[in-house]
Amino acid sequence: MNPVIVNDIHKHYGDVQALRGVSFEAGRGEIFGIIGPDGAGKTSLFRIMTTLILPDSGTCRVAGFDVVKEYKEIRKRVGYMPGRFSLYQDMSVEENLTFFAAVFGTTIEENYHLVADIYRQIEPFKTRRAGKLSGGMKQKLALCCALIHKPEVLFLDEPTTGVDPVSRKEFWEMLKRLKAEGITMVVSTPYMDEARLCDRIALIKDGRFLGIDKPNNITASFRTPLWAAKSQHMYHLLNDLRAYPDIDNCYVSGEYHHFTTRGEGFDTDALNRYLTSKGHAAEVKQIEATIEDCYMHLAKTASRESE
Repeated sequence: MNPVIVNDIHKHYGDVQALRGVSFEAGRGEIFGIIGPDGAGKTSLFRIMTTLILPDSGTCRVAGFDVVKEYKEIRKRVGYMPGRFSLYQDMSVEENLTFFAAVFGTTIEENYHLVADIYRQIEPFKTRRAGKLSGGMKQKLALCCALIHKPEVLFLDEPTTGVDPVSRKEFWEMLKRLKAEGITMVVSTPYMDEARLCDRIALIKDGRFLGIDKPNNITASFRTPLWAAKSQHMYHLLNDLRAYPDIDNCYVSGEYHHFTTRGEGFDTDALNRYLTSKGHAAEVKQIEATIEDCYMHLAKTASRESE
């Protein structure tokens, strides 16, 4: 049996539908990513999987146990790193780690091998209060505390949000090392570039999964021609591209605007003449799709189908 099995989970808060029939399974030693923007339903799903809230309907099993009926067994076997830093800020680094080890009936020494690579980086600050650590150091301490009891499943809800790029890179390198220990990891992130670091990903929007697959398979499934454009007036370029009849979907992506087209045989010369008439000296080129492009395309398709 897979360590995480989610089947047709629904959750609402009043009139707000947070989750709408979410289903997936994560295998042993797998890094499963849930990718989507704020408000997509990621945190509600994580709180259900970690037994903090109840689903309205559907079932969820973690480490072989039901999240509703056997929540106490699950809590012994999982580690959870929420999006907000939730450790004791007035306690030192060492005191926090010792406390969480004691809660689970273990010691730092017993499972030190799991956190050694991470803890060595924060050990020089072990007497510093957790609230006085930098964002990257807080992240490393939270991961140590989530791992110190050797969980079967590790839940990481937007663990790199607000952290500098170097610390983000280091964090994912840590996860790769943990994978070798056979720990199943379910990770949520709003950063599309982190999707490729997962074994499989689910793209989520408005409480629904748009697709589940390996990152390479998702990008390979993008069959629509994709273009990128930029000029010296990017805001006006965006509006002018969206007004062009043959352009279907256009959105901002880094220093370019990406867009897809309607029908076959798109005439780039005609587009360039149109943009020139609008005062743009634009660069237009065809490109390969990224995970972000796949997300935007699937989200647009889902919106049309729901209309």
